[in-house]
Amino acid sequence: MTTANPGPGGEQPDSPYAWRRLATALGLSTVGGIGLWSVVVALPAIETEFGVDRGGASLPYTATMIGFAIGGVLMGRFTDRFGIRVPVVLGTLSIGIGYIAAASATTMWQFILAQAVLIGMFGSSSTFGPLVADVTLWFVKRRGVAVAIVASGNYLAGTIWPPILQYAIETVGWRQAHIGIGIFCLVTMLPLAWSLGRRRTVDETEIRASGRHMLAKMNISPSKLQALLIVAGMACCIAMAMPQVHIVAYCGDLGYGVARGAEMLSLMLGFGIISRLVSGVIADRIGGVRTLLLGSGLQFLALLFYIPFDGLASLYIVSAFFGLAQGGIVPSYALIVREYFPAREAGARVSLVLMTTIVGMAIGGWMSGEIYDLTGSYETAFLNGIAWNLLNMSIAFWLLSGGISRKPKAV
Repeated sequence: MTTANPGPGGEQPDSPYAWRRLATALGLSTVGGIGLWSVVVALPAIETEFGVDRGGASLPYTATMIGFAIGGVLMGRFTDRFGIRVPVVLGTLSIGIGYIAAASATTMWQFILAQAVLIGMFGSSSTFGPLVADVTLWFVKRRGVAVAIVASGNYLAGTIWPPILQYAIETVGWRQAHIGIGIFCLVTMLPLAWSLGRRRTVDETEIRASGRHMLAKMNISPSKLQALLIVAGMACCIAMAMPQVHIVAYCGDLGYGVARGAEMLSLMLGFGIISRLVSGVIADRIGGVRTLLLGSGLQFLALLFYIPFDGLASLYIVSAFFGLAQGGIVPSYALIVREYFPAREAGARVSLVLMTTIVGMAIGGWMSGEIYDLTGSYETAFLNGIAWNLLNMSIAFWLLSGGISRKPKAV
């Protein structure tokens, strides 16, 4: 158990206050997570609007994810320094302005700039890594479940937003749809962001008893562990990006229509929520590394199934399985960081690893589009994703056999 100072008003970890705070964080992550998915649904419209090929139409997603990754690290440092309220309020203002600016773009580069800087870097980035890091400070016994819940916010966003956005684009056009998103985010997120108080403080006794104590038991250095987690996070998400970024366009190419693709994306991410919650329960029992390996192995199988099964019914089934397979992977990195590094470094370290996974999504989304342009199909792109997934699995195996073979005591 920890001996940390209580939070505002004397609230302790795992208290009712902590669960209320978790609910607020989930709401922010769900609404703010639109920044990760709107450009995926709008990809066909953007391709037509600005007269670019599939690879070019994938660039706004890539730029958004890179901005999201950079912003996540910056916002993580802000969280360590000022608490969670400051970065989330700034992010809310940025995402609202960003969608209005994107709707006003007259060139592809203006649209990319609005997506990358306002929506990605300073907007949605504040609603992922920083919120996950903040939640880890408020839970001990149920940390795995708590991290899974708040990390499910961007998947919940991916479940709710694509069908709504697709309908809005078909009804009023993509520009008006983006303006509506910006206004909605401002109205809903600002009150939630302001309700978050300062983060829970951690005294020096807990710092010494947590991260440093666990690092002393490891057979690899802290810097090597950080580097391995960065590579693993990038590799698994390059693989993950193939279905998530291109399923809408893939269904259009197969003749099923982009609306069916949006439904599959929603289904995929909806089952991803279930996967994250179940993985959180599992992680509280077996630890972050084993949970990472389990999720990576299942994702490998799901990617394999996409190649032979391209019928409409089959794609719905495989997409659901893909969601179940990969939902628990990304939260496991946050748990590994909190298991083996000092609590006072949570914001920066958790955000760094999680944002590296976003870089992987950005690279994977662009890479799959380029492979499609070169080959004229997505089969090679799926094989490329499988290769990167094998790299992630090999790192997880190495970690499990190279010194992190035991589940550490939560701190």
